[in-house]
Amino acid sequence: MSDWVIWFVIAGVLVGLEIAIGTFYLLMIGVGAAVGGVAALLGLNGAAQCMVAAIVAALATFFLRRARFGKKPALDANRDPNVNLDVGQTLEIHEWHVIEGAAPTARARYRGALWDIELAAGGQPVAGVFVIREARGSHLIVVNAGADHL
Repeated sequence: MSDWVIWFVIAGVLVGLEIAIGTFYLLMIGVGAAVGGVAALLGLNGAAQCMVAAIVAALATFFLRRARFGKKPALDANRDPNVNLDVGQTLEIHEWHVIEGAAPTARARYRGALWDIELAAGGQPVAGVFVIREARGSHLIVVNAGADHL
């Protein structure tokens, strides 16, 4: 079997795995393998083929890492409803404790237990229904139910 065929088979396998995994990094290595196949078609020896493939794969991976596609968005687990199922849920608060210079606080029953509640910046400390925006340990950070929940 010719060198170029081996390179293109490797590239195809890497691209197939990339489709299954979805990280783009195997695709970049697959691009390097495809360039190694082109180097084989041009008649370069085995060491030069490997060197060209490695350089192209490394450069492609480097540029992918610097691009927005290579980075996961930084999500705070305390605010992520996919991690913390309390985020986005509602609870009713009957009384707020307002201390000058500090965020208003309250105690409220939620899921069968008493929780410490803190009002998010810009919220109004009035009795009513609130939406959980964040959970920090035993503290729930809430906003008024009528406020923007994005």
